[in-house]
Amino acid sequence: MAINTPKQTSHLKREILVRLIRAFLSDNFEERTRMIPYDMRPKGHEVPYRCCIYKERAILRDRTVAGLGLSIEETEDYAELSDLASQALERKEPEQKPLTVLTTACKGCVPARIYVTDLCQGCVARPCVNTCKFGAISVKNGKSVIDPEKCKNCGMCAQVCPYQAIQRIIVPCENACPVGAINKGEDGYAKIDFDKCISCGKCVAACPFGAVHEKNQIIDVLKHIKAGKKVIAMVAPAIMGQLPCTPGQLKEAIHMLGFKEVYEVAQGADVTTTTEAAEFVERLEHGAEFMTTSCCAGYNELVDKHIPEMKPFRSDTKTPMYYTAEIVKKEHPDAITVFFSPCVAKRREALQNPKVDYVLNYEEVGAWMIALGIQVGECEEREFKVEASAEARNYAVIGGVAKAVQTQLPEEIPAHPVIIDGLTKQSIRDLKKYAKTGLCELGNLIEVMCCEGGCLGGNATVNAYKPALKQLTAYVNESKSLVSGAEPTQK
Repeated sequence: MAINTPKQTSHLKREILVRLIRAFLSDNFEERTRMIPYDMRPKGHEVPYRCCIYKERAILRDRTVAGLGLSIEETEDYAELSDLASQALERKEPEQKPLTVLTTACKGCVPARIYVTDLCQGCVARPCVNTCKFGAISVKNGKSVIDPEKCKNCGMCAQVCPYQAIQRIIVPCENACPVGAINKGEDGYAKIDFDKCISCGKCVAACPFGAVHEKNQIIDVLKHIKAGKKVIAMVAPAIMGQLPCTPGQLKEAIHMLGFKEVYEVAQGADVTTTTEAAEFVERLEHGAEFMTTSCCAGYNELVDKHIPEMKPFRSDTKTPMYYTAEIVKKEHPDAITVFFSPCVAKRREALQNPKVDYVLNYEEVGAWMIALGIQVGECEEREFKVEASAEARNYAVIGGVAKAVQTQLPEEIPAHPVIIDGLTKQSIRDLKKYAKTGLCELGNLIEVMCCEGGCLGGNATVNAYKPALKQLTAYVNESKSLVSGAEPTQK
């Protein structure tokens, strides 16, 4: 969940975004962008994190590169930020890979391994030795010793040690990734295998150095607004729990940013609900044992790249973002569409959908408001154009999709929901088993959410989960409700 990200790295990202936005709005974008690392760490400034001011400036420079929407891996070290700012202005469309690794900020982790500490007492029972199936542990000079050539990092020895003397040393980004898409290379830097990556953003949230970074698209959006184009925002329901304001005040604040109109993605979620419910009925009538939902972009990437055998069981219904963009493009064919997202995965989905031009995460939106001095809680009220159901707005919460689908099912087609609350190595093993056997013994409607807690737990959210949930729930309770279905079973 997003709350795992250390506050310092979030603050650095936000400050750089604020400075980038103000630089863009100034009369000398390129030069002010070039000066960001020096303005943040001027000569004589205290060095709070790294060994010297030059190291800090180098890292801030790379964060600025990512803020411009560029790849660190494909940018020369000697390239001036002013030149890169010009390059960002000339860009016609976002880069295909949504993440980049700041090598200057990385290299702070030792290799992952199982380690025997000085707490080892050399037990007579030898539980660690007797438990290891690989013969990787022996006792020498009264202490347990692990042979790294034989050790498989299974962690069983650590579990049985009565003194907790054996510890697992992890690399946070590697440990967080449920599909093994990020690893430290021989040079010590983390590298992302985009053939495996499902854009879940867990590595972004887990890295204590903030070394894994989204490539921001805010300069692209600012450029279109400055050119006077009709730019329309599509806001996912999770945003209603992020800022201390009413939905009407939020809409007014978004208009103040320069957007011509704001569409609530919950109206697209209502289309997803009715379409997916009809599909569920049809599948069960044709003998299917279960169906999984399909609104989570991270889960869809997982199926496409790692569990292709699940495709026959995954719903063919499109996501709320897809249907909302369809509505917007029908009503405003010439509009630039911008989806406001709580996660990285929606950037990947947008790249595959020509009706969605850009994606801004909540961190970018918040920084934009700070840059313009917008106090969202003091804005006037402006109502949303289209009313959406309470269930659609509750898509942001774990279990919300399954509950919404249930409301549209006939009595003779009962749903028995199973909720996958966050993709982990274990939940992925479970999904693979369901796909292989064609049977889920726990139920017939599987809701899969990549982030723990649902979209409110996305890596780019800016509010802690509990207060966000409270705020969103209040909004949901004020909305018109569909007929309630049975409560889903938490997994």
